[in-house]
Amino acid sequence: MLDDLYRELILDHYRSPRGAAPLERTDRRAEGQNPLCGDECTVSLRLDGEKVLQVGFRGRGCSISVASGSMMAGEIEGLSLAEVRRLEASVKSMLQGKGRDPSLDLGDLEALEGVARFPVRVKCALLPWTTLLEALSRKDPAGERARVTTEQAGPGPGGAAGGGGGGI
Repeated sequence: MLDDLYRELILDHYRSPRGAAPLERTDRRAEGQNPLCGDECTVSLRLDGEKVLQVGFRGRGCSISVASGSMMAGEIEGLSLAEVRRLEASVKSMLQGKGRDPSLDLGDLEALEGVARFPVRVKCALLPWTTLLEALSRKDPAGERARVTTEQAGPGPGGAAGGGGGGI
């Protein structure tokens, strides 16, 4: 029953991604891709000092990758950069089957916990988060884009390199 609910939540985020509206002003931006399965995403951020004011997320690929980015966009808006990094670390740990920080409310992101059972899909779910970290690592005043591929993030559990396949 819970798996069905989570599956529906993932499909809702895939069909109607949050953060899809383009930002008028971008302070940080990065593009990510998983060349093995074809997932692609762009993460754009508008900041106010150390706080995320707006998040732009555009994803193309499997439902897990797009849903993860959509959920990420919904959860990090309004957080400080330190809180974003703490959330990212907890999500990454959860997706890799290492547990998560129980003091954090992951909201919709909890629906991705089952991805850890499918190592080949972990990179799909991590792509938006890896791209987010790349965006946070550099400024983007002139529209210069940072690029990240899943190879830069290192292998997933069991050396799985990509998502492949469709569906959830």
